Amino acid sequence: MIRLVTFDLDNTLWSIDGVIERAEARMRRWLVPRVPEYEGLSPAVHGAIRDGVIEASPGIVHDLSLLRERVLAKTIEHCGHGPEAAARLAAGAFTEFLDWRHRVEFFGGALDVLAELAAIYTLASLTNGNADFRRLGLDRFFAFGFCAADVGASKPHTAMFEQALTKAGVAPHEAVHVGDHPVDDIQGAQAAGMATVWVNIVASDANPAATATVTSLAEIPATIADLDP
Repeated sequence: MIRLVTFDLDNTLWSIDGVIERAEARMRRWLVPRVPEYEGLSPAVHGAIRDGVIEASPGIVHDLSLLRERVLAKTIEHCGHGPEAAARLAAGAFTEFLDWRHRVEFFGGALDVLAELAAIYTLASLTNGNADFRRLGLDRFFAFGFCAADVGASKPHTAMFEQALTKAGVAPHEAVHVGDHPVDDIQGAQAAGMATVWVNIVASDANPAATATVTSLAEIPATIADLDP
């Protein structure tokens, strides 16, 4: 019997590319008047600074919020500001980014599907990103959620799935993971012993060995019901 349904967030419940592009543009709009030199940095410089931050602190690579803010601070230092001023400016820029990062447009029917499922199963969110399901108002559906920063590993590592199973108090065969990524979501959840529903809204030609595949979110409730023995 299925008791727990976990969901990926980005590109499963909404499209993420435009969201991040807009959030980064808004962040730059906030930052450039305060750090004009930032606008003139090349992609190569940005990349080198990011690589340097990761090399110095490889343990933060799964914490996208901490990584982004630390890269911002180092970039602002590169522009000539001292460490304290850089940290303060980076915090302000990241706050602006995170605000816009949470301004998502849900795929059609997404909230209705979550409401229908939440009336039957325990729902939880599992994301490699830094979207906060509570900030998005999804705590009316999700009982809990984990991100890569919480568990110290990104999907497809099984840590996030295993923590969700433990939190919900269910066995792997009592859980289903729903997500768009053939490796991070499908292979990762299967390695943890869970059933999987691949969300292929974009008509990808990938062919993951998911338990089931849907091409619209509206198919998910019936698909999960069919997985129950």
